[in-house]
Amino acid sequence: MKPWIILLIAGLLETAWAVGLKYTDAFTRFWPSLMTAVALILSMVLLAIAVRELPIGTAYPVWVGIGAVGAATFGMLFLSEPVSLPRIFFLGLLLLAIIGLKWTSVSA
Repeated sequence: MKPWIILLIAGLLETAWAVGLKYTDAFTRFWPSLMTAVALILSMVLLAIAVRELPIGTAYPVWVGIGAVGAATFGMLFLSEPVSLPRIFFLGLLLLAIIGLKWTSVSA
C-alpha cells in the first residue's frame, strides 16, 4: 500500500506544479516559479520511488491522471474555466480509469 500512497502524493504534487505554471507568468515571477519547480521535482522523485514497486505502465498513467483531474478541477473551481456536464462526465471517466488501473495492478 505504501507505494500507492507515495504515488497519490506525487500525483497531487503534479496537480500543484501544473496549476503553478499558470502563476509563473512564463517563469518571470520568482516565487511562483520556485514553488512550481520544487513541486515538479518532488513529484518526479516520488514517482520514481513509487515505480520501484509498481509497474510503470500503471504508475505513470495514474500519476498523469491524478494531475489532469486535479488541474482541471482546480481550473473549474478557482480559475473560472468552463464547467459543463460533458467535461465533468469525461473527468469522471478519467477518475474511473485511474481507479481501474489501481484495482487491476498486480504489484504492491
